[in-house]
Amino acid sequence: MKKKTLRSVIVLSIALVVFIVGCVLAAPAEKDGPAPAEYSSYERGKVKMILSDSTTPDPASDGGYRGDQLMIVEVTTGKYAGKELQVYNYVGPLYGEPLCEGDGCVVTISTYADGSFVGTVFEFDRLVPLVIVVGLFLLAAVIVGGKTGAKSLIGLLVTLACLFFILIPGLMKGAPTLLLVFGVCAFIAVVTLTILGGIEKKTLCAMLGTIAGTGMALLFALIAQWLTRVDGLRLDDVEPLLQLRQQGMNIGLRGLLAGGIAISALGAVMDVTMGISSAMCEVSAANESLSMWQLFRSGMNIGRDMVGTMTNTLILAFLGSSFTLILYLYSIGLQPWQLISSALLSTEVVSSVSGSIGVILSIPLTALITALALSGKMKKNP
Repeated sequence: MKKKTLRSVIVLSIALVVFIVGCVLAAPAEKDGPAPAEYSSYERGKVKMILSDSTTPDPASDGGYRGDQLMIVEVTTGKYAGKELQVYNYVGPLYGEPLCEGDGCVVTISTYADGSFVGTVFEFDRLVPLVIVVGLFLLAAVIVGGKTGAKSLIGLLVTLACLFFILIPGLMKGAPTLLLVFGVCAFIAVVTLTILGGIEKKTLCAMLGTIAGTGMALLFALIAQWLTRVDGLRLDDVEPLLQLRQQGMNIGLRGLLAGGIAISALGAVMDVTMGISSAMCEVSAANESLSMWQLFRSGMNIGRDMVGTMTNTLILAFLGSSFTLILYLYSIGLQPWQLISSALLSTEVVSSVSGSIGVILSIPLTALITALALSGKMKKNP
């Protein structure tokens, strides 16, 4: 086995152990006590018959449907699988979807203490469409990217596993928000870059540059939110989490803004750092007489070409995710000082600018780290 492959296997094995231990520590504790007498469950079903349908498009809601449907649904999963229920499907412009016979749906089944149960349609069953969409994405990545595309998909799976099996359960158990977010981001960077490039000097430099750049994004986010006096408590969708905290769940809310910025910037930072370190290694291989300062300047020149597009990419991603909010703020005609002082605008500015700062500062940090590593090699091997 080649040394490079052996080192990669060792690192990934250690990472796997860390991941498993993290999952065990972050797993939510099991709830003690008997099952509740009354509860609700969400099960898949299939529409067998439409009994009545009053849904009609509403011109005032841009053609969104309003009304309700009464239908017979056969439950296909869970305790009541095989049973046919008479259920209502309530439809509005912002929720629900008119269904047809043969459509799949998700049904909310409420079971009561006396054993009786009733169901209502929760939503159209989107499992199959989502599988098709994701499948097309995976297929495109493998066909166009080949072996590298397949490796990137493995890295994506690692990222999603870390977020859903370590980060989120850890936060729900009260782990320090910023410390856990930074640790998970560093772990994702190490494992993903190892999968993509193996254990090489350029990969190690990219890892260090990514960790440093993500740390700078996190630090700048903390400074920015301190200056603007906004934090995770001012996020639009934090209210349900605040209610959970008030009910006893020890989840840190103030750090969610900065933590979300670090996670959002991680992918762009990895892209920039790997590009710079890889290009600098090629420059060094082509001209081994270059000094550390010359290598650093080469890295900076390479990085400057990335700044414009990567910064625009990140800011546009943040603005795109808040597009409806921007339209709303524009429509109500806020005065300039009212708009500037609103927490809504401040959180968006802090998010987009802090993430971009992480990308920008990762360039000189990666160029410096790579230049030191490559010049050190040349000194040892003149």
